[in-house]
Amino acid sequence: MTCLTVLAAGSLRTALTPLLAEYTRLTGQRVQAEYGPAGLLRQRIEAGAPCDLFASANTAHPQRLLAAGRILRVQPFIANRLCLTVRNTPATLGADWLALLGNPILIIGMSTPGCDPSGDYAWQLFDNIAPLLPPCAGVLKARARQLVGGADSPPLPAGAIAAGWLIHQGKADIFIGYAHYARLLGQDPLLRVVEIPAQFNVRALYSLGVGTAAAEPLAAYILSPAGQKQLLAAGFMPVIPELNPEVNAATAWAHQTTAPEGNNPGPGG
Repeated sequence: MTCLTVLAAGSLRTALTPLLAEYTRLTGQRVQAEYGPAGLLRQRIEAGAPCDLFASANTAHPQRLLAAGRILRVQPFIANRLCLTVRNTPATLGADWLALLGNPILIIGMSTPGCDPSGDYAWQLFDNIAPLLPPCAGVLKARARQLVGGADSPPLPAGAIAAGWLIHQGKADIFIGYAHYARLLGQDPLLRVVEIPAQFNVRALYSLGVGTAAAEPLAAYILSPAGQKQLLAAGFMPVIPELNPEVNAATAWAHQTTAPEGNNPGPGG
């Protein structure tokens, strides 16, 4: 049985690694996964890198591959949101999310827009809060440091979460990142995780790009109740929040799959 190649957003590592191991245990199908910023992974697929399944932290990157004929179809499969992680200091103690972002003495860290969807979502957050503070979006975009997720960004230590590691290294006082890490980050007494209200937060819709027919059973497993349960347990959100995982998976599969008429399989990546 040929080994499947999966290229997946780095934010999926903690959830997808055990999920893929369980899939292999159940089916005997070997899977080789590589993780990184979704925008950079998309560029590799465009350049011809083999990929049976692309798991992106957004929909735009798989859609671009679909339009270029590099994959078979696009399938939303899980969602996420943003939060702030801050260093516990007198300057941050008791401050809410907006006060933290508006404090000019605090260094804001984020990922790299274009290369990493997390950076795109951070910029979207800045735009969302512009009505609260009209000059805020431009000021925040100028202040925020793009510390990870870029083509030339230094790699993180194995197993490190960007928010915690960068704050502990003194690279940032605040980091804008994915909320599914909140439980792990909250275990560090030197850090505080701050929620962003839903009306200003960003809904990050993760999507699969199915590159080959051989990856269809794996995509189906990720969308199954068992696969969704593992992703939700890791802190992600269902694609359709008001539905339970079983209904959500079936509904997403039936109604949100995207494949243009006459689309041909891409060359394996």
